Amino acid sequence: MASANTPSGIPTDGSAADTAEKVFDSVVTISTTSQMKLSPDEAFFRQQFGGGDMSDLTEHAAGSGVIVTSSGRILTNAHVVQGADDIKVMLPGGTEVDAKVVGKDSHADLAVLQLQGKLPPLKPIAFGDSSNIRLGDIVLAVGNGLGVGKSVSMGIISAKGLANLGIEDFEDFIQTDAAINPGNSGGALVNLKGELIGINTAIASPSRSSAGIGFAIPTNMARPIMEALIKDGKFTRGYLGVNIGTVTPAMLKEHKLGASQGVVVGGIQPGGPAARTGLQMGDVVVGIAGQVVKTDQELRTTVAATKPGTTIELDVVHQDGSKATVKVKLGELPESTQQLQQRGQRRSR
Repeated sequence: MASANTPSGIPTDGSAADTAEKVFDSVVTISTTSQMKLSPDEAFFRQQFGGGDMSDLTEHAAGSGVIVTSSGRILTNAHVVQGADDIKVMLPGGTEVDAKVVGKDSHADLAVLQLQGKLPPLKPIAFGDSSNIRLGDIVLAVGNGLGVGKSVSMGIISAKGLANLGIEDFEDFIQTDAAINPGNSGGALVNLKGELIGINTAIASPSRSSAGIGFAIPTNMARPIMEALIKDGKFTRGYLGVNIGTVTPAMLKEHKLGASQGVVVGGIQPGGPAARTGLQMGDVVVGIAGQVVKTDQELRTTVAATKPGTTIELDVVHQDGSKATVKVKLGELPESTQQLQQRGQRRSR
């Protein structure tokens, strides 16, 4: 019997084959159909000069999803179902059913679907604690890679806590070298206990196929978003109302700052929550709720994950070196400010 201190990446319940058999029927294939939207000029051109019938404007795409409830809730990536007019889900055993979007959070790239009609017995996946993963842990990726059908690949945890990749607005990625290809989006990344630890989302590759660098959204980030989408159909984020940046050596050389590490306030948005506090331009935020903050992404992600209306405490160092605790009652992040980054990597749809 394995001890309580056995690392999570070491097999304790059986082989990788046992794990694959355990989780395989908890992953589904998703197919979408969407109608391309024409601009008025494009539509006029087609009417006047021909250009085929409207069927040639139909787009088909495929991805993957994970069964999370026995009643037919499916967790997947938002980009898998983005703009879809029709969604079909292939269940284990070959049954194809319709699905509807329950809720979608494009800023973290997650969506929840509900299967329609009479359903066969389903096998929900077990959730794991993604905070327990370690570099080198063995993992399996399950999904419909390259549209060849559902399959399993194996690799390790290559990195964790990755942010500022420009893939999503809010990032905390797990990196793995388990093969992830287009079609794997929304599929499962599992540990050898058969627990879901991530939703496979994107790859870094010059060829648009697996180059050994794949990214998954950790379950500890995905699960609360999923639960909010099921309950409310949306996920609301906290809003501080500041422009921020990570303190760097170059910044220290150019500006007088009170701390050499943390997140500098570069601007305060008029009328925002921070404008009603003692927070000032040039302040360095070094902690939030007693936890050390080193990067702008850490601060942004923590604030966004906090419910609007919550009062948080920021540990601040002013430019003169004096310290303060600033209390801010968070607002709700406006939709117009949620597109924070350009997406630079390839999603795996």
